[in-house]
Amino acid sequence: MVQTFDTSSSTARRKKAPVIDFHRVSFVIGMMLLVLTLFMIPPALVDAVVGNPDFWVFIGSAFVSGFLGLMMVMSSRGSWSDEIYLKEGFVLTVASWLALCGVATIPFLFFGHGLSWSDAWFEAVSGLTTTGATVINNLDDLPPGILLWRSIIQWIGGIGIVLMALIMLPFLRVGGMQLFQAESSDTSDKIVAKSSELVRLIAITYVIMTALAGFSYSIAGMSAFDALNHAMTTIATGGFSTHDLSFGHFESPVIHWLGFFFLTAASLPLVLYIKFVRTGNWNVWSDMQVKGFLKFLFLAITFLTLWYYLTREVNFFDALRIVAFNTISIISTAGFAIGDYTAWGHGAIGVFFLFMFLGGCTGSTTGGIKTFRFQVMLISARVYLRKLITPNRVVVAMYNGKKLTPDISTSVLAYLSVMFLSIMLFTLVLSFFGLDFIDSVSASVSALANVGPALGPEIGPAGTFKNLAWESKLVLTFGMLLGRLEFFTVLVIFSRDFWR
Repeated sequence: MVQTFDTSSSTARRKKAPVIDFHRVSFVIGMMLLVLTLFMIPPALVDAVVGNPDFWVFIGSAFVSGFLGLMMVMSSRGSWSDEIYLKEGFVLTVASWLALCGVATIPFLFFGHGLSWSDAWFEAVSGLTTTGATVINNLDDLPPGILLWRSIIQWIGGIGIVLMALIMLPFLRVGGMQLFQAESSDTSDKIVAKSSELVRLIAITYVIMTALAGFSYSIAGMSAFDALNHAMTTIATGGFSTHDLSFGHFESPVIHWLGFFFLTAASLPLVLYIKFVRTGNWNVWSDMQVKGFLKFLFLAITFLTLWYYLTREVNFFDALRIVAFNTISIISTAGFAIGDYTAWGHGAIGVFFLFMFLGGCTGSTTGGIKTFRFQVMLISARVYLRKLITPNRVVVAMYNGKKLTPDISTSVLAYLSVMFLSIMLFTLVLSFFGLDFIDSVSASVSALANVGPALGPEIGPAGTFKNLAWESKLVLTFGMLLGRLEFFTVLVIFSRDFWR
């Protein structure tokens, strides 16, 4: 999903290349396919242990994935270097996600229940992009291998999202992500000297968080299998569950609160955990993005809890638990659910629709617009308002102690513009495929923000996307990839200027 490179090399050299070296792109994708092949072994073993014949599906899929990966690596030997050029970065990012989604589709095509090609593609893309929308009914009756595979691809997608956001997107200068440039000249702000070391520390942090979540779930009453699956999809903020009722299947309030805690933890930048462990300085949590996210989460939960408690005959602490879990689940774009929150009333539907746009912090596994973009937008608006009042006044916009350069503000504005334009376009297209307005607009936001469940009667938190037309599913899978790759990473590939 993301290839690391030495960010200490010259930026100018990386930004100019006479041609795109597709051999280097092929080499990286081949290596990724070989890694994905290894992850097909656990589902095969699980099915073999319980006597399910689907273990042959994973063995065959591993053979195909391994063969393709090996051929790509062998045919590209000697072409790799540590330096990635700008155009190669765009091609590599898009091509790697497409290749991994394509290979991840194979088990869904041939396991016992067998999905159609459009459903299999939808499920694989939803998994790797950590969107969490599903076309599979009766999850409780599925063999364990395919359930584990769904969780594994979400877990892989989660770490890929973090690495892409911290290493690839700042390099490609997409959506204001250059604000988080890993090779900032301010050495005091750097965690480690090289991106390769940063990747290693992020991977360790990701694994530790997953292990802690799995251990906590099992202690709270989940089976070992459920705990493992939900730990992977919680830390990835993906939303795939092993049960149709999602977290509502578990009646333990402790499990619900653990889910809330780990979803909140996964919504914060992983690099801050690394900084805290390395420095022991609590000031790392004073990050402007973190404070903004936690303040909004607190206010949202407080307001909804009071409203839910006063309008229903329910214990206050039950109201707090139900509201807190569902709120963080949607804001973090995980998409888990305790019950059907669309049944709470029209006001709740409106609130949760707005929550679908938000997302967590940059450097987390969440989707959505992200907290920092809303903050940059508000800062830019405040600066513009001051200049309207006093045109000759010099106003310096700052974010986390850094100057907001015009290219960052422009990138954020461009991202938001394309985001909302895409929602309108996708809503229009889906309406022509037979969806009503609520289904069309909420499905569009769900896909583009990588949330998972929509808000309609059929594709809401209590339903699936199974009955949608195959054309609608293909449109939504394109939306999932478009949103996950921050729009411009994909759109630039379709530009004529890009290929000149």
